[in-house]
Amino acid sequence: MTLKKRLITILIIVLCAGGVYAAGYFGLTVRQSEETETEEDSLFGHRETLYLWYTDEALSDYLNSAAVAYSEYQDEVRVVPVFTSGREYLETVNQASLHTDEVPDLYITSNDSLEKAYLSGLASEVKLPDGVLPMEQWFPETAVHAATYHEKQIAYPFYFETSCFLYNLTYLEDWARAQLEAEQDMAEAEAGEQIDAGQEENSGDTQSGESGEDSEGTEEVGADDGNLEEEGTLEAADSLEDAVNDKVIQALPKTIDDILTFADEYDAPEQVEAVFKWDVSDIFYNYFFVGGAIDVGGVNGDQADLIRIYNEEAIKCMRVYQNLNQFFSIDTKEISYDGVLQDFMDGKIVYTVATSDALSKIETAKAEGNFAYEYGVSVLPDVSESLSSASLSVTQCVVVNGYSVKKEMANDFAVYLIQHASDALFARTGKLPVVSTKDTYEDAKRDAFLQEYKNSVPMPKMVETSNFWVELEIAFAKIWSGEDANQDLKALSEKIMSQVVGEEYTEEYIDVPEEVVEEYIDDEGMEEESSEEG
Repeated sequence: MTLKKRLITILIIVLCAGGVYAAGYFGLTVRQSEETETEEDSLFGHRETLYLWYTDEALSDYLNSAAVAYSEYQDEVRVVPVFTSGREYLETVNQASLHTDEVPDLYITSNDSLEKAYLSGLASEVKLPDGVLPMEQWFPETAVHAATYHEKQIAYPFYFETSCFLYNLTYLEDWARAQLEAEQDMAEAEAGEQIDAGQEENSGDTQSGESGEDSEGTEEVGADDGNLEEEGTLEAADSLEDAVNDKVIQALPKTIDDILTFADEYDAPEQVEAVFKWDVSDIFYNYFFVGGAIDVGGVNGDQADLIRIYNEEAIKCMRVYQNLNQFFSIDTKEISYDGVLQDFMDGKIVYTVATSDALSKIETAKAEGNFAYEYGVSVLPDVSESLSSASLSVTQCVVVNGYSVKKEMANDFAVYLIQHASDALFARTGKLPVVSTKDTYEDAKRDAFLQEYKNSVPMPKMVETSNFWVELEIAFAKIWSGEDANQDLKALSEKIMSQVVGEEYTEEYIDVPEEVVEEYIDDEGMEEESSEEG
């Protein structure tokens, strides 16, 4: 069949199915192949061709380099990366698999799409080659769960995104230095008081006839004290930075209460507008508040009988979240992640919640002279000493297409891509690889994201819960604005469970008195509000 006929046939099929958008896409894809087909065949005609599809244009240069490197490593195979834009990515992959000669042998997609891909025949079970370490020894446990569906590994984890705690290190070091100086001044004052008291006790023993001997003794003691003082000053100077660093590490908040305590005591510079500010309108930056209390699909995110949204711990967590609006008034309609990150770079915020893209943006701003501070990254604080937090994560995976007739070759390239080509991933794309590489994670800031990822909750794969994140984001907005956390979580759970079981579902009401929540809030900061509620 000629190329023109194939195009016409594909167009008719797609139009009959109502896929006008897909038709336009396939026309473009095939034309691109026609333009390069002759040149490629003359260079690689003896090789098998694998087509790798992806949707993030930031990967283009990196994937092309990896494809060239692999062709040198495996001279019987050439890999052609294909950038694919469009909202209905899996549907486009499916149409290409069924109706074109250039079947996507591999493609990159997020872990929450894997159930849909597998049930559509677009994902096949993959297996590491002989001699390669098992998945559990190669990847973090979070990544293994993200790529597993009903106990089958149906993809290879490639890179991830999650949220972390971002802080202005310069502000914290200045604060720590001031705290140490205040402590030293207090200690010196107490020591001076003790010396004065001792001198008063001994003053009665001093006689005028012994003044020469006393003078000599005083001079000797004074000389010794001077040497000791000089030595002590040098030692103090040498250890000052270590002391500052230790105090900063100790001061990093372990719980939300710690943030409130710091905000209450912190003498902020004039330019600081908020101690803690984050995008309260986006579930990705809010999820950690409730991530340790709810469960949607179990560890692999694929079990419909393991959904636990409405429970006592979740209610308590959401009440803590709601109470923060009294301390950090943030308008959900005005806030945005980009705006918050810019405020952080402008020195207006001490703490925020950020995704890994912040690393590249801050470093770029710093190189251009638009960021005048030092900064740090740590794992997110717990909701309280009794309520743990857990961030949300998305793992981008390399999938071997079930419709490919070159699955073994595709599998080998997938392993190469995530194992051997990951070293330069962050440097080339700003994306954090799942495989822990020395070049990437020797940097403490990037390593903090990896540690947070290991404790994160992967987005579930179930098709029935695909709208859960939108609904949870709506619930967060309502609760932030003052609605009843108990009732909103109950309504959310009933809606999701009704979708899962296929009929109306009603949760039994859980009575969690308001006063129970107050023990998880900073007593000093919440004293007035507690008495009003009581």
